Amino acid sequence: MERLTFNLRRQLILVSLLLLSLPWAGCQFIREMEGALRHGQEQGLQATAEAVAAVVGARRELIYPDPDRIIARDDNRPPIYALPSQQYISVDGYADGWEEIPEYTLKNPDLRTPLEVSYRALTRNGILYLLMRVRDPEVVYHNPGLSREPNGDRLLLRTWRDGKRQEYVIATAAPGSVRAQAAGRRLRGIDPGRIEGYWQDAEGGYTLELEIPLSYTGERLGFYVINTSARENSPFETLGNIAAMETRAPPWLIYSSPALQTALAPFAHATRKVEVSDNQRWRVGELAPSSASGSDSETFWLLQLIYRSVLAETDLPVPPTAEQPGKMAGKGIIDALAGHPGNARYRISSSATRMLLTAAAPVRHEGQVIGSVLVSESGEQYLSLTDQAFSRLLGYSLFAIGLGALGLLGYASILSLRIRRLSQAASKVIDSDGAISGSFPVSKAQDEIGELSRHYAALLEKLREYNDYLRTLSRKLSHELRTPIAIIQTSLENLEHDQPSEQAVYVKRARGGLDRLKRILDAMSEASRLEESIRSNSLASLDLVPLLREVHAAYRELYPDHAVKLEIEAARAEINGVPELIIQALDKLMDNAASFGEPGSPINLVLTSKQSGWELAVSNEGPTLTPAIAQSMFDPMVSQRDSGGEDVHLGLGLHVVRLICEYHRGRVEASNNASPDGVTLRMWFPSARN
Repeated sequence: MERLTFNLRRQLILVSLLLLSLPWAGCQFIREMEGALRHGQEQGLQATAEAVAAVVGARRELIYPDPDRIIARDDNRPPIYALPSQQYISVDGYADGWEEIPEYTLKNPDLRTPLEVSYRALTRNGILYLLMRVRDPEVVYHNPGLSREPNGDRLLLRTWRDGKRQEYVIATAAPGSVRAQAAGRRLRGIDPGRIEGYWQDAEGGYTLELEIPLSYTGERLGFYVINTSARENSPFETLGNIAAMETRAPPWLIYSSPALQTALAPFAHATRKVEVSDNQRWRVGELAPSSASGSDSETFWLLQLIYRSVLAETDLPVPPTAEQPGKMAGKGIIDALAGHPGNARYRISSSATRMLLTAAAPVRHEGQVIGSVLVSESGEQYLSLTDQAFSRLLGYSLFAIGLGALGLLGYASILSLRIRRLSQAASKVIDSDGAISGSFPVSKAQDEIGELSRHYAALLEKLREYNDYLRTLSRKLSHELRTPIAIIQTSLENLEHDQPSEQAVYVKRARGGLDRLKRILDAMSEASRLEESIRSNSLASLDLVPLLREVHAAYRELYPDHAVKLEIEAARAEINGVPELIIQALDKLMDNAASFGEPGSPINLVLTSKQSGWELAVSNEGPTLTPAIAQSMFDPMVSQRDSGGEDVHLGLGLHVVRLICEYHRGRVEASNNASPDGVTLRMWFPSARN
């Protein structure tokens, strides 16, 4: 199992992660705190919703002034929904102050004329306000000269009081103030003149703004516009939410009763909104927040933006939109009307990070669900706290990061000290004369500096070996040169004393000694030439297969006493190398194999794929290697040959092979053959793909 080492990179990464974990842990704590605050806020909203539901449920008339509306679910006619208004309404025929009120439009494609009616409704102080816009390309006003009864374009209103129908007609001879007239029998206590308004011409038609006492409606209101034509005997057309000849009660008028608003007043809150709906999801009561629901946090706006952008829940849905103005939507309302309270969270807008929390509760009366209560509040209330916590966390994190930076500075100082000590140790090991004295301290640290110290130690050890080689070189050379020098000396001496007939023999011997000296000098300079060759050549893509086939033919002629065989297992063997150096190494191996091989024995040259590279082996049959020679045969000045003959062997050939292999990022090794006796020398080179 590989031992995990903490190098400098891992140490720095570990320290960085520790520093980064501080704000991360703080953010996680803020998230948990935010969740706890939000849970508490949701519980508070739910308690408020249930309290409002209990108050409203005890008095059914707060939602249903007419109890018949609880069970009136078979009426497919849309009711008239009127929003409560807190501002004064000026009845002048213009739409000022109606901009935020939902508008309902009625059309009938079966009519001959493009008649269209749009209406809006408000309630204030017991008065129902109606704004009606009629699209009519030909407005016909009442002509008193024709009859006292309305004979032009007009509006008919139908109410329902005490189970009895009452109709009112509104017509005018010219734009201006208008008053209603009773159409048919008048009910006791009803003054049609209290239904008044203003008729105003408009582009493509006219506008009619009315105020009607709510007590006149009986919680129901129907209307239709009668459109006449100036042409004689032309039939009139009607359009409204009721038919002209209809005898049943008109559609319901839904509005927020003053009694309900009074009941909701004790639940007024600075940031909470309370809404009450009936069993058809119509909003019948609303209590707006008493102040703006923004955050009172004094946190810097940029910190708020960072916190809410990073930690906010961006996957929340936006608040649902009702299919009709005045209706309430959302799963919470639907569940509450089914008798199940619940909470929900929304984003206030599709792009903002502000959150809206809601709680819904059913309104029960005598065990029956008659409506629902929805309480909503912005999440800014707890976000202001978490914003402040985040700002403090950021301050603490910056402080911790500052301490970490100081720690890293100290750590860097320690590293600098270790490197300085390493440099001092290296300078002490090498004296002024370049000699290596003493030993280099080897660090046990498992980081880059420890590894560097071990590399220094290995390098200095190799330099020590090289220096030892240089120191012993003169001794070895003197040993090798002593014999030829003695031969030359004695031969020359004999030339002085012997007879002329014998001089030729001595001259020959002297010439042989000089030749031997020349070969010694040639062998000594070969290593220097190799180093220069390595420095002057660069690695390039090389295919060993054609190279081996070429040199194999040459080796067969160069070594006729041996059967040189070539075995190649692949069609291509690409490495990054220098052909001249590879051939030089092969020459050394072949010469070594031929020198120690038995006469007539084969020399095998084999190329195989091995360990993401290529192995080039040269084997012979002959004497085997001793363990001592096997370990040192690639070192300089090591030879297994007998130096007493005429040939010169300084032990540099295999050393040259090692230098060439190391230059190609490879290696060389030797081993004895299992059968028959002999030696195999193997060179390994990495593949060009590595």
